Amino acid sequence: MPLALIISSHVAASHVGGAAQASALSILRIDAMVAPTVLYGRHPGWGPPGGAKVEPAVLEGVLAGIEANKLFGQTDLVLTGYFAFPEQVLAAAHAIDAVRGAKRSGYGGEAPRQPVVIIDPTIGDAGKGLYVPAEVAEAIAERLVPRADILAPNAWELARLTGLETRTPQDVLVAARRLGKPALVSSIGGAKEIGVIYVDPHEAWMAAHPRLPSPPKGTGDLLSALFGAAILDGLSGSYALARAVGGVAETVAAAHAAGAAELPIVAMAQRLKATSPSVRLERLA
Repeated sequence: MPLALIISSHVAASHVGGAAQASALSILRIDAMVAPTVLYGRHPGWGPPGGAKVEPAVLEGVLAGIEANKLFGQTDLVLTGYFAFPEQVLAAAHAIDAVRGAKRSGYGGEAPRQPVVIIDPTIGDAGKGLYVPAEVAEAIAERLVPRADILAPNAWELARLTGLETRTPQDVLVAARRLGKPALVSSIGGAKEIGVIYVDPHEAWMAAHPRLPSPPKGTGDLLSALFGAAILDGLSGSYALARAVGGVAETVAAAHAAGAAELPIVAMAQRLKATSPSVRLERLA
């Protein structure tokens, strides 16, 4: 029974952040523990979100409670997302170290499975720029990026992390290689398509699908969760990319068709684990 630790936002009425990821993972039969960094009523893009940022000491206490129940040693997947304070980032870094250092047991005589850590450096986006305090962005770059097994930035975040341009797929490929570890880079824009590139030391692939106007928020959060679930299922990076992007594409298309303001994650249960015929897969040089 796979178990995930999600350190990110909890937003009650918007399908974004940690709560959205937990919903998607539960559909894929992965239990999730959400350690919230903010408690909001709605996504700030709708207006004043209500609720509040979680004080770092509270987040530390939540993580300590999870560790006290010896669940770090059972954690197979760690996902990080939005942070409100640099001290929260430090708490997340300590938790990742504790998860990796916890005693583990194998199942049925198998060797223990090592946790997969996916860091989404949620700091900004094209057209908006940095939308977290600069000290939070710096803490993520210094404390979390080095701890990632897989990094999941959007193209703008990749450019900020590397100092390189990310205007074209080839730009993204060069910048992602600079990170020195596998990367899942979203928001690769085109006139008619939107794409995601996966890069590791051995291969690079792009999965693209038709661009739809004004997609709901949370697509990056959903992508990271679906990709992590696919990796836990034993898929290679390219197959995980195809499945994850397919799930996101199907969900966005369903939202568009229904005029839904939020991602219909639960309603798309049967499609989250399937590739989509609308996704075009291309191997990059």
